Amino acid sequence: MIDSAGPTEPAPRFDVAVIGAGVVGAALARAFTLAGARVVVLEKAADVLDGASKGNSAILHTGFDAPEASLELACIREGYALYLQIRDRLGLPLIRSGAMVLAWSEAEEAELPTLMAQAVANGVTDVEPVTAAKALALEPRLSPRVMGGFRVPGEHLIDPWSAAHGYLLQALENGAVLMRRAEVLAGRRSAGDWHLATTSGAVQAGLVINAAGLWGDEVDRRVTGESWFEIRPRKGQFVVYDKTAAALLGHILLPVPTKLTKGIVVCRTAFGNLLVGPTAEEQDDREHATLDRPTLQALMRRGEEILPALAGHEVTAVYAGLRPATEEKEYRIRTDLAEDYICVGGIRSTGLSAALGIAAHVLRLADRNYAALADPVWPLMPSLTDTAPRDWQKPGHGGIVCHCELVTRREIEAALTGPLAAGSMGGLKRRTRVTMGRCQGFYCSAGLARITEGRLAQPMLGTGDGAD
Repeated sequence: MIDSAGPTEPAPRFDVAVIGAGVVGAALARAFTLAGARVVVLEKAADVLDGASKGNSAILHTGFDAPEASLELACIREGYALYLQIRDRLGLPLIRSGAMVLAWSEAEEAELPTLMAQAVANGVTDVEPVTAAKALALEPRLSPRVMGGFRVPGEHLIDPWSAAHGYLLQALENGAVLMRRAEVLAGRRSAGDWHLATTSGAVQAGLVINAAGLWGDEVDRRVTGESWFEIRPRKGQFVVYDKTAAALLGHILLPVPTKLTKGIVVCRTAFGNLLVGPTAEEQDDREHATLDRPTLQALMRRGEEILPALAGHEVTAVYAGLRPATEEKEYRIRTDLAEDYICVGGIRSTGLSAALGIAAHVLRLADRNYAALADPVWPLMPSLTDTAPRDWQKPGHGGIVCHCELVTRREIEAALTGPLAAGSMGGLKRRTRVTMGRCQGFYCSAGLARITEGRLAQPMLGTGDGAD
């Protein structure tokens, strides 16, 4: 990690500068590094995944409902296949759950044949119709009001953050550089190279890739002087139920989507909870995703309408995220190879599933001849789900610090060191799940504050929820 460049030092020179360390930026860094490029990732925050990528529903999508023949569909399909191809080598989890798209009104039921035909046209040919009786047989705790639907066997649950961490860590372990607190302020072209001014010093690069997410259009303007799209942030609020609620269902439950949103999802999480959300709320603020009690209460009511037994389960957490929607639904990926600049914008709710596919697509667009790594390093991500043995089950872990999520001292120490060390409390949560359990850090925050003292951008207070 580079924190600054001395005023008299020449700007370091890279083949590729990736702006933004969200899941798409992480996948881009990995793809170009493995292709043999010298890559720098410029992130304005103290830690990675600090923007849109920190809040999502953690579903690996097949693309069954993506716009037909779209770039989004192509990237989702390629990203899905690549995730399945590399996940074992990186230690990334996959919970094979399948999904059901369910209709709750006659109007929604009338849309099902069209949606199934779209899925088949999109290459997802294993969808199968489900009657109301079959839906209730598959998920007995569903409301009897269900009118039918169809099943998508290939939709699965993944860890919302370990994928991006794994992609970026592999890039770093193979020679990439991460600059944090490096907000891009301006750019200029000279002698065939880009010269970027950042808050952590100057950087020189042959190719610039803008993957700045919620700030993509602003980075466009700062680097090139103009932007061809407009970010219109879309907030999604979520409700997370206690782990006991996860036993209520096995499938991901999807609604019939609308033109604006995929709608409210009910599903388990990779960590053993049950999630309801997200909403789709337009706003101007790109930094703050505030929680709204009436909206959260409406989410809970909707969740209980779908799964009536949810009414007896406790909510342990609520959160909100922002999606970098634009004035158009399509991905906003544009190349200007004459200027060695590629913009990767408008990657909305499907970014987690499509990230590897987007990176492969952009690598092809760049059309550079690098010397691909013959034998790259494959780091193994720590397991945070029950799909593999956890650290607390192994000797010498130093004691369990967070009992709700069974996080050990050894896991926390490991997350605070290395090339991708946590730089904020939010980053430490995403790497370990510490304080993210039922008590939300009430019992472990004091001990955690002692462990992290002097090691995070903002120190913990020793009590409270330890939020960003």
